[in-house]
Amino acid sequence: MRKVININQGWKFIREDAGLPATLPADWQDVDLPHSWNAVDGCDGNGSYYRGSCWYARTFETPKQPLAGGKVYVEILAAGQQATVYVNGQKVTYHEGGYSIFRADVTDLCVPEGENLLVVNCSNEYKDSVYPQSADFTFYGGLYRGVNIVSVPATHFDLDCYGGPGIKVTPKPCAKCGGARFQIETFVSNPDPNFTVLYSIADADGKEVAFGCRPADNTAIELPVPGAHLWSPNDPYLYTVTALLQRRNEAYDELTVRAGVRSFSCDPQKGFILNGTPTPLRGVSRHQDRLYKGNALTKAEHYEDAKIIKELGANTIRLAHYQHSQDFYDACDELGFVIWAEIPFISVFNKDPAAHQNCIQQMHELIIQSYNHPSICFWGVSNEILIGGISEQLVKNHQELNEICHKLDPTRLTTIAHVSMTPIDSPMHHITDVISWNHYFGWYGGKMEDNGPWLDNFHAKHPELCVGVSEYGCEGIITYHGPNPACKDYSEEYQALYHEHMAKVLNDRPWIWSSHVWNMFDFGCAARNEGGVAGRNNKGLVTMDRKTKKDSYYVYKAYWNPEPMVHIAGKRYAQRAGDTTLVKVYSNQPTVSLFCNGELVGVQTAEKAFSFTVALKDGMNVLKAVAGDLVDTATLEKVEQEPEIYTLPEVKERAEGVANWFQTVGTMDLTAPMEFPEGKWSVRDTMDEIASCPEAMAIVAKAVKLATNFDIKPGEGMWDMMHSMTPEGMMSLSAGLVPDGFLASLNAQLIQIDKP
Repeated sequence: MRKVININQGWKFIREDAGLPATLPADWQDVDLPHSWNAVDGCDGNGSYYRGSCWYARTFETPKQPLAGGKVYVEILAAGQQATVYVNGQKVTYHEGGYSIFRADVTDLCVPEGENLLVVNCSNEYKDSVYPQSADFTFYGGLYRGVNIVSVPATHFDLDCYGGPGIKVTPKPCAKCGGARFQIETFVSNPDPNFTVLYSIADADGKEVAFGCRPADNTAIELPVPGAHLWSPNDPYLYTVTALLQRRNEAYDELTVRAGVRSFSCDPQKGFILNGTPTPLRGVSRHQDRLYKGNALTKAEHYEDAKIIKELGANTIRLAHYQHSQDFYDACDELGFVIWAEIPFISVFNKDPAAHQNCIQQMHELIIQSYNHPSICFWGVSNEILIGGISEQLVKNHQELNEICHKLDPTRLTTIAHVSMTPIDSPMHHITDVISWNHYFGWYGGKMEDNGPWLDNFHAKHPELCVGVSEYGCEGIITYHGPNPACKDYSEEYQALYHEHMAKVLNDRPWIWSSHVWNMFDFGCAARNEGGVAGRNNKGLVTMDRKTKKDSYYVYKAYWNPEPMVHIAGKRYAQRAGDTTLVKVYSNQPTVSLFCNGELVGVQTAEKAFSFTVALKDGMNVLKAVAGDLVDTATLEKVEQEPEIYTLPEVKERAEGVANWFQTVGTMDLTAPMEFPEGKWSVRDTMDEIASCPEAMAIVAKAVKLATNFDIKPGEGMWDMMHSMTPEGMMSLSAGLVPDGFLASLNAQLIQIDKP
């Protein structure tokens, strides 16, 4: 029978390209898996992180195999981003892609009944043929999901197909039989006529509800399950499917898979339909890293993430921007989430055919390894890929990826996440089954009030398309507070206000098939330096260490979780100036009463968000919100002047900077049509081109800082994402954050400078 031997303990590691050791190195660092060498520098705000080649080493004993001809595999659950595996000094395999399982047959290299030296060379260096090329998150290096040794008889369920499990289970509801039919395929290596496969399906109580037997010839079997219990986010019912490889009276190999019975579709007018019922998908996106752990999470930590999201009341998760751990997919099956799973084809399109082949490989791995999870309903083909523009080859590559998805898995739908500036009539809209948009109106450009009208306009122009919102959000840093929250002040209050608005926009439009907050948790992005917090993206509803739920978290809990709740917002805005202050309360109850120092402030009936004007007495004030039997409290101090730390200094500096910017333009006519004289720089040149002229680059960098609060320098930070863009394109994303005439003023300055 199969043995899976975990070897996560007792590794040696060196954070340099030390080369292949001949024996187990005594002077390397002791580490256990999961492990990432960027656990700290991937998010510590120092502006960069180690991207290089590192080495892991460990010995393992050759498994004892009672039957002749048995096989031994090394199973790597993920290695960021490229990895080469050696056993006893011999190269076994090389793998490109940092997020999927891969295996290697090492049988012939193992010492009979002895110790073997296993060495893995990992690298998270940039490689032109490996996605992701560039993106707004840290590319952690390491053996961050663990390693197994797998021992199997000569005849066994397949281990060689893209890291897959060797079994495919496809349950389908059956209206005719009033239950479901489970189509099951197993793939057996080295079978002969003596082998059969015994199939059993058990319900959630462990009772067998179906049984079948087939020759081990890789043909499918279909087993009926009368009165099958359907899977849904509100009732994530799971069956257990067992496949037993049998030779006469002896079991050789065994697999178990949990499966859920559900049907789903999308309709442009009705949105997502689950088991015949319209079910708007409302949830979050998730990155897999944690503070000072990087992406080296344990199974318990993956489950903790899923439980925090479940408490929020979300029914869907977009797992961005790569294949996630099988542990997390398992948690989603159990707890009940509809999942969008995707590959890291993101931001930067590389025309190199080898890069496209890497996309194809990663898509095969994602689908084949994750096929059996009932939570997964959508395969994502790319994210914001039009940042660098569109081409015929880009469209063709997407069409091929879409076809591969349907060939490998005709049961699920394909989707794509568009960058906000994608044209409304782009040919990219008609490739995947459904589409979605990453819109940040109210943060990177425009006003939060633009979201609803934009969606309504797109829906009216394309009534044939199922449209979703794959990303939306804004930074929320729990140090910053104030009575007048505004875009780009990074305050917890503005983030909550923004999500109050967005929750209602989405709630009022059930035809939006899905929405995903960007992001559930703050996450590492070593290239960022924004809002006084470097090295991270702070758009999470929860802090990166999972210790603090921001007020915006409770906005969605009020909308999505039916369990009665009440929450006083602004508890961290604990010192307040002025005779009165605004107090927000979030609740899913119809009526909320607020008391201050034991006296009733007011009773309100509202929808999720309740606003009270409270007169504070000098010193400490105790607030109590009451909704039915529910109570929440907060303590506020009335002060003469609020702490300086509540206001990000850059907020004032940015406003002054924009005003000063226009003064430098002088008497130029910014209402006249922009000119683009030959031989002069302009806003229509790419950042790559402008970078060749230090004078022009200095002007553009200043403009980008004022418009977006991003520092942009050639070769640093997020340059890889921005280098192919034009200032005109970048400013289009920031419309509304700078006054009218800002782009014209930038162009007016650039056209004064000669090109070489």
